[in-house]
Amino acid sequence: MPKLSGKTAIITGASSGIGSAIARHLAEEGANVILAARREEKLIEIANMINKSGKGKAYAIATDVSVQADVDSMVKKALETFGDIDIYVNNAGIVGNGEVRNGKVEEWGQMIDVNVKGVLYGVNAVLPRMLEKSEGHIINIASVSGMEVTKSSTVYSATKFAVRAISMGLEKELARTGVRVTNISPGLVETERNSDRLPTDRAPLQTDDIARAVVYAVTQPDYVNVNEITVRPL
Repeated sequence: MPKLSGKTAIITGASSGIGSAIARHLAEEGANVILAARREEKLIEIANMINKSGKGKAYAIATDVSVQADVDSMVKKALETFGDIDIYVNNAGIVGNGEVRNGKVEEWGQMIDVNVKGVLYGVNAVLPRMLEKSEGHIINIASVSGMEVTKSSTVYSATKFAVRAISMGLEKELARTGVRVTNISPGLVETERNSDRLPTDRAPLQTDDIARAVVYAVTQPDYVNVNEITVRPL
């Protein structure tokens, strides 16, 4: 029997890249998956593919995670569709110009709204139900940029440092409640948005590599909380 049969997972940023890979892998393990992102047509395409090949069902909900009302509405629809939420994957994120001296204030605001506020909105929306049933798992997708800062990543790295801080604080807040928290920090992954930034001296990670890390974390025994996973290319 699939390890996640009967479970329901929400994955934000699920219209491409890491998010769509996570959705596919969770569905293969039997989970019903809610795909959340702004590109509805792409979400529906991925949901149809999962429904044809996955062991779990998929449902697409157009969502802008930087808008709290959108996130709250999406979670409400997820509960109405599948009856519960067991796993919430905060994957949505954007990379903008991270250099402070360039003064790209609007880009900084977008990164903060999606990468930080979007994470908090998602946690806020699902946590009451998870605490009520003393069970659930929150996965936050951070980045190795949340551990290391380059001269061009200052603001982006700040948002990913924030995601790691949220994960660490949540783990302490939720200790012994039955709700688990895992922070996953990928290195450079081959995706559409990273196609022009891939290194030439080594192979980048694939989206499936990050999806497998998520599956590993959420399929551990109930008494095991995998707090931190860093995935880097060799």
